Amino acid sequence: MDWLKQSAAAQGRAIMAGLLDPVDLVEAYLDAADRHPYTERIYARMTPERARAEAIAAHDRARAGQRRGLLDGVPINWKDNIDTAGAGCEAGAALLRGRVPTSDAAIVRHASAAGLLCLGKVHMTELAFTGLGVNPITATPPNHYDPALAPGGSSSGSAVSVAEGLAAASVGTDTGGSIRVPAAWNGLVGFKPGTEAVPSAGMVPLCPRFDVAGPIARSVEDCAELLAAITAAPAPDLRGVSLAGLRFLVLEGAPFSGADEAPLTAFEEATDTLARAGASISRAALPSVDEALALSPALLGAEAYASWRAQIEDAPELMYPPVLKRFRGGRDVLASTFIEGWQQLERVRGAFAGAVARCDAVILPASPILPPDVQRLLDDADYFAERNLMSLRNTRIANLLGLPAITLPTQRPACGLMAMGKKGGERALLRLGAALEAALLA
Repeated sequence: MDWLKQSAAAQGRAIMAGLLDPVDLVEAYLDAADRHPYTERIYARMTPERARAEAIAAHDRARAGQRRGLLDGVPINWKDNIDTAGAGCEAGAALLRGRVPTSDAAIVRHASAAGLLCLGKVHMTELAFTGLGVNPITATPPNHYDPALAPGGSSSGSAVSVAEGLAAASVGTDTGGSIRVPAAWNGLVGFKPGTEAVPSAGMVPLCPRFDVAGPIARSVEDCAELLAAITAAPAPDLRGVSLAGLRFLVLEGAPFSGADEAPLTAFEEATDTLARAGASISRAALPSVDEALALSPALLGAEAYASWRAQIEDAPELMYPPVLKRFRGGRDVLASTFIEGWQQLERVRGAFAGAVARCDAVILPASPILPPDVQRLLDDADYFAERNLMSLRNTRIANLLGLPAITLPTQRPACGLMAMGKKGGERALLRLGAALEAALLA
């Protein structure tokens, strides 16, 4: 069996059963990285010494019957905007070149305490501010389905590393879709918790009111276990899940406007599958969604520019011009516009919650477009800007509304189905996600 292509949970169970040794597993991943043709485009830096030391400790715990949880001894990696002590953390930006944190982020400490092993840091888009995964400043990971296509971002290396068998799972971050877009475009599960559900200390910020870390993995169970590890909380019980009697609202209107044919076909096929599994499907376009999307440029753009204004304006020549232009899009937002925007967004969130109160989840295509060609994106700045906004349009609805969201693979490559849950309902959404997964894989 090729353990490197198995889920993190399956690896954990094999360690528990004595069928797999953490030391051997780490060496297998390190060897795979040595042999992979695109490792330097996927990993920003590896941490073999740390991984090996942690693997020995996990091996000793397993032999002593003192494993700390299901994922004790399982190797994962971290997006390069999450601090790991003694290893560079540059957030895909020349502006942060040479930055080496002296301590782990809070979520890394929690994961290490749960026995997870750190393989290293993976590439991302510059300062996490694009959804395409294209980064000529550092590296652009290859899409799992076709190296010529964009991998999705900003957690590009996170998704590609898992899809290519170079980590059991990864922890990325999501401000407007940066976990779910690359997960969808590489055939994986991506889970975005609510912003307040995960500690943010030790993460390089983009928009702190929206930023949140979360897992990209091969299964919903992996995501549930990883979320438990990084939050130092028990994992939800995923047993006995079923779609029978669940109510889903298909969010019509904006999520489907201008979409590519393949994501639409994949979504309709998936909703038919859910209905056959016993779910009730209704459809509606909600004005609150359009109102939320209209607020996005002022709220996200202004906060992103405020977070990085000093560094950007000190050395703008170090940035990729389309990303620099996107940051500067928030430069002229008035303080009154920002404050009024947040007041309006809170009203919109309330209106949306009321409109979907009787639904178990809202579903929509994870991304309305397929991964575009990387070279065309690099050659045409206008195309880059337009495809970037489209790539993130559907996912950022959940960020704006403050909701947890999960994307799952469909039967068509690079096409994900996204479900949005209720505020504070991460555990319920993961259980629902497990039921969705069972139906979609049947």
